[in-house]
Amino acid sequence: MGSEKFGDDDRSIHLQVLDLQKLEEARGSSDTVLDFRNSVEKGDSGETADATPASSAIAFHRSSSPPEQKLTLFALRLAIIEKVATCLGTLGFIWATVVLLGGFAITLEKSDFWFITVILLIEGTRIFSRSHELEWQHQATWTVAGVGISSFRALQASSVSLLRKLKRISRLLYWLQLLSATACVALSSYKLVRHNYGDVHDGELDKRNRKAALSIFYSLALAEALLFLAEKAYWEWQVSVCNLLENVTKDCGFGVTGLVSIKRFFYDAYSKSVNGSIFDGVKMDMVSFAMELLGSSCPDEQLIGARILRQFAVNERFAEDTLEKIGINLPVIERLVEMLNWKDMQEEEIRRSAAEILSKLAGKKQNSLRVAGISGAMESISSLLQKTRSLGEAPDEIGERKIFHDHHLQYDYCRFNNLGLLILKKLSRDHDNCGKIGNTRGLLPKIIDFMHTDATLLKDENAEMVLSRVLTVKRSLQLVKMLVSMSGNTGRCLRKEISEIVFTVSNLRDVLRHGVRYPKLQKLGTEILSFLALETEARERIGVTGGVLKELFNIFLKSKAHGDVNESRVRIAAGEAIAMLALESRSNCVHILKLGVLVRLVDALEVPLVRVNAARVLRNLCMYSGHECFIDLMFIKAAAPTVLKSITSGDNKLQEVMLGLATQVFKFMSSEEAHVALTDSGIKKQELANSLVAILKKHDKPAIKVPRIRRFVIELAIWMMEDDVENVVMFRDLGMERELEKVLETTAELENFDVFSGTVGVSRHSRTVHWLAELALTFLKEDQP
Repeated sequence: MGSEKFGDDDRSIHLQVLDLQKLEEARGSSDTVLDFRNSVEKGDSGETADATPASSAIAFHRSSSPPEQKLTLFALRLAIIEKVATCLGTLGFIWATVVLLGGFAITLEKSDFWFITVILLIEGTRIFSRSHELEWQHQATWTVAGVGISSFRALQASSVSLLRKLKRISRLLYWLQLLSATACVALSSYKLVRHNYGDVHDGELDKRNRKAALSIFYSLALAEALLFLAEKAYWEWQVSVCNLLENVTKDCGFGVTGLVSIKRFFYDAYSKSVNGSIFDGVKMDMVSFAMELLGSSCPDEQLIGARILRQFAVNERFAEDTLEKIGINLPVIERLVEMLNWKDMQEEEIRRSAAEILSKLAGKKQNSLRVAGISGAMESISSLLQKTRSLGEAPDEIGERKIFHDHHLQYDYCRFNNLGLLILKKLSRDHDNCGKIGNTRGLLPKIIDFMHTDATLLKDENAEMVLSRVLTVKRSLQLVKMLVSMSGNTGRCLRKEISEIVFTVSNLRDVLRHGVRYPKLQKLGTEILSFLALETEARERIGVTGGVLKELFNIFLKSKAHGDVNESRVRIAAGEAIAMLALESRSNCVHILKLGVLVRLVDALEVPLVRVNAARVLRNLCMYSGHECFIDLMFIKAAAPTVLKSITSGDNKLQEVMLGLATQVFKFMSSEEAHVALTDSGIKKQELANSLVAILKKHDKPAIKVPRIRRFVIELAIWMMEDDVENVVMFRDLGMERELEKVLETTAELENFDVFSGTVGVSRHSRTVHWLAELALTFLKEDQP
């Protein structure tokens, strides 16, 4: 990629307002902050990679059944077997109590009486164990839920002991059922095989149906026990042999702790199918189940619900449907926002999961509006931002800071900081949300504080903690850029508030100074400075902060450039920031001249990458430095040949900025010096005049890409006609009068401003294009025969 692409890109001097696509790219876009064309032609319709899953993944998800359906169908089959067995058991119990024991208690053989009694007792024990097994299994999942990755360090021996006790109890009930069912099968089979129900003699009417009644009872008991054992065999086959739960956990994309969530979902589905309609479990889905648990008062259930929603929200395969379901459920969103305020160590994972879910949820505009619309939402998000560095720390605070540091080792503040900044960054895509961020007490200073960096941080890329902190700096810079790039009254208020925070400019300066290895961070910093410079007070405040202009020039006029794309972009952004800071600021212009960079700026006019912005800076220096700097600017005359060549051979943006610079350069030159400059550049007056007329013909109406080109042409033409009467005749012969009359018919407000914030003009010219055109026509019509 040649440098010409960066330097002569078709740009106008414009502070672009909130181009989402470039903000998501963060620091790697080829477009610069000063870009009027992009805002008008592209709009703010850019999509972000983390806001919407890949289309192929969505299509795959919508065309396939959810993985938890395997569990609900498994629960349905088990429930059918269980209910059939229960029905048989109920029928057998009724048969035994009403027909056998009730009707034949006296005539039953002793062995049959005791067999029936033992079978009923065994079945009663099995039913009791069965009814409590799921309850204990649920209890086990609640306790296991607390044993997450982040909770192992907080787990105590008592918790482990309780968990073990629950598993013994659960296994005891399980084996008790198996033993009961096996005993029932043995006893029933024995009686059915032996068939020794006693002989019936003639005349014993009360014993004539005894064999049939007993056979029916033993058959019912045998069928019930066999069905139960078949259910257990099927359960073990699917769970232990086929690893159904583990496979579903893998299909859902869950991690180590996901099995607990899957077990809990399965047990709930199975319980609902057994205790209610067999189809109750089939109606369940994992997301609705998780949202229900999230509203529970039990911490373990809350944790399971948060884990499930988090896993589904970050999984590209399920993210869209999951976020859609959450987005239309306002109570769930309110619950997630509420969880951001939970700072107890035991609730760390729940809080982190809620923050990650909200960071994904805020990726869609409609959802971001719902999140920001919740009362106290911004304050809750602000609670995630906990700075671990204390500015101006006093010596007597060391002990307190040590305690805080020890606590920090256990609590992952850095991760919460990044999540909080990410949520705010996504919310700030909406204009109204930016206003809410600015109005939230104490939030802006927190955000600004996260931009702090130093040489040690930006030079060490090895430690994971360092990389996490660099990410924090990056996200804070991205967020601040989005806030200061707002248009309208909201943007003005935000720029004013942010610039008034005492650490804003110094933090940005440190990013420029130490971020050599991170050009994308430097680009964000320079873009923020450009946006802040829209406000006059902020512009002056930046200029008097030591080292800011110097660091910008170090980047812009870097002598040892490596040609890296990101480095080229940050150099362009630095030039735009300097041009903005020099605009209508006499003090900043004087400061720039004291840096001794004028010669290097003139030389930069020959460098394709930076010549556009170098011309802008030089023009502003000439216009706003004041008369006392006239001598200091005399060297700018050396730029005349380069400027003239660019006017006659350049195109679009380069031509525009060089025309603007030309009107200022010639003010420092006498007629003789101007004639020498034309001679040195190999350009005749006729050729220059012809180029000016041709430019007006080409741009017969205001151009968005080069909004000031007609103004600069007319200004240069006026200077030439004032300098030499012969030039008036020359312009008259070339048809300049006709072109100026066209200008009078097509002038627009667009041409009367130096800078644009969105579609709003900033820094209005003192003389309108209409006035300049009329003045030029006056020269052309004077002494006309």
